[in-house]
Amino acid sequence: MKVKIHTLFQYLLETTEAAPEAIVGFSLSGSPRFGEYLSDLDPNQSLDWNSRDFRGLPELRDHVLAQAGLTGICTPADVLITAGAAEANFLSIMQRLQPGERIVIESPGWPQAEVLAKAKGAEIVKVARSEAERWRLPLDLLAAAVTPGTRMIFLTNPNNPTGDLMSAADLAEVVAIADRVGAWLLVDEVYAGLEWDGPRAPAVAGLYARGITTGSVSKALGLQGLRTGWMICPDAEHMRDALILRENSSEIMNIMGELIAEVALRPARYATALQRARGEGAANLVQMKAWVAAQDHLSWVPPKAGLIGLARLPEGFDSDAFARFLLAPPYRTFLLPGSAYDLPTHIRLGVGGGAAVRLQDGLGRLSQALHDWQGVRSPTSEYVV
Repeated sequence: MKVKIHTLFQYLLETTEAAPEAIVGFSLSGSPRFGEYLSDLDPNQSLDWNSRDFRGLPELRDHVLAQAGLTGICTPADVLITAGAAEANFLSIMQRLQPGERIVIESPGWPQAEVLAKAKGAEIVKVARSEAERWRLPLDLLAAAVTPGTRMIFLTNPNNPTGDLMSAADLAEVVAIADRVGAWLLVDEVYAGLEWDGPRAPAVAGLYARGITTGSVSKALGLQGLRTGWMICPDAEHMRDALILRENSSEIMNIMGELIAEVALRPARYATALQRARGEGAANLVQMKAWVAAQDHLSWVPPKAGLIGLARLPEGFDSDAFARFLLAPPYRTFLLPGSAYDLPTHIRLGVGGGAAVRLQDGLGRLSQALHDWQGVRSPTSEYVV
């Protein structure tokens, strides 16, 4: 079956040329400049592939294990460098999931797994997170959904987009649920390292023989443009299958992405960058909490981890129409409507991006738009940016 476009990407495509003056809901840390890495790069470096290992630079794979807390638990052979966590998820789902097989996913959650599962003709079972339960993953419902024949479970931890964080105990229970039926357990950890309420959860690749951990330098380090991520899995057959599929898609990693990511993940540099990102994110989160508290009829569950969360709009608002209203003059502010996550009564708020996104200005414009929308427009109005 054809891979069909998801609502989230559709909205981004339709609004990419809008040139907003502010962003509320930025999903990654402030991005470093290329010049910050020049002193660590060799000007004589060939722009061919790394010429050393199809799985990625060995030292980069060592760093990946270290930041995931898996040194001595997994080996570099358990790591494949990919074009972001998105490719790592793609390779895993496309190789492990077959037509008619069951995949269990969370809702709301990162939509990639559902898009790919539909294209594969798989059976999709959703486990709903509840706002009333502060978006916690309901482990009882997950256990009921995972039946004999379930091929894969796909989760995000920290959760994208609610910011919920599974504890080590929760994750151990999820592993037990997967192991009971022999299901693969794929956990996307792109926001790992940005925990506000509790410690970082252990990586599932170190807990379970069929555990697959994916991540990248995109979110916490703000290096989305490198398109450098990874898959960690102790199952040798799965890693070989993923490598074979990548050979027939992206084939190899781009050398500049690998080199800069290797520098960024060097332990001392990584610790400094993560400390900066956590400081900026925490400060913005304090600001966001205060702003939400001051808004009439707007509520949210603050994220326990990561840089984004979902806020419930006032009664009668439609997130699509309101997001386009906010993007148009005079507000010219971007945010992602909750319809991207099948929640048309919500909007995505975020605290990433550093100073460049003009968060304070954006929040002021959002406040005004919330007020103006109630007075001059019906919730079914349509806006074209």
